[in-house]
Amino acid sequence: MSAKAFDSDASLDERRIIIRRCGGDVEMVELPWGLQPREPGGRPFTVVRAEGRTFPSHRCLVPASEFRHRSHGKNYSFSLASGDWFYFAGIWRPATRDWPEAYAILTIESNVDLAPYHDRQMAVVRREQRMVWLDRTCREGELLRPLAAGTFKVTRARTEPRQAELAV
Repeated sequence: MSAKAFDSDASLDERRIIIRRCGGDVEMVELPWGLQPREPGGRPFTVVRAEGRTFPSHRCLVPASEFRHRSHGKNYSFSLASGDWFYFAGIWRPATRDWPEAYAILTIESNVDLAPYHDRQMAVVRREQRMVWLDRTCREGELLRPLAAGTFKVTRARTEPRQAELAV
């Protein structure tokens, strides 16, 4: 399995691989990002605030090697300082008559590394914690919390093409 960069400005229905429990097995499926709004005519949502909530079912993981976010008019890339890839904690919902099966990512307060760029961040689950999230073997608040300072490497993402990319 591999992971790729996750762009927080991706379109609402961008499809990604998620990992979830299916009976006693773990499966990988490709679903669109964005859950149906609760009220008719409401806006679909891609993130869900995790604090104070429990997620007893429909948990999923979204693999990522880094995530990209725009802050103060600049693009940034955030990856684990160790270079390892990780998962975002998420939830998925079955299809309804009006909406396809889809997922959203949980958010938490930003850790020290990300706080200068945004007050919230997508909840990161390290690879060694993946089954803890899927199997609900600890409380949400124990797992879904900001990681220690120095966990993330922050780089300014390039927005213009490199010279070699311009060559025909």
